[in-house]
Amino acid sequence: MPTAVLTDRERTAVQAYLRLLHTVRAAFDTPSGPPGTPGAPMVPPAVLAEAENALARAGLTGNEEEFFRMLRDWHPEP
Repeated sequence: MPTAVLTDRERTAVQAYLRLLHTVRAAFDTPSGPPGTPGAPMVPPAVLAEAENALARAGLTGNEEEFFRMLRDWHPEP
């Protein structure tokens, strides 16, 4: 249960980060080439841009400590 009250922009930043995290996890779980061929996972640039823009709008660019504190408070790990 969240313990912090986030602004709309902060909540949007957290949600964009979670989408990015899930996209990266899915990219690592999905083979990117023929079987047996190592390949780099592909993350769509739009997903990364969405997260970066959301952080900037929330005033959290360069303040990762504050952002991850909010993330832990709002979305604690199981």
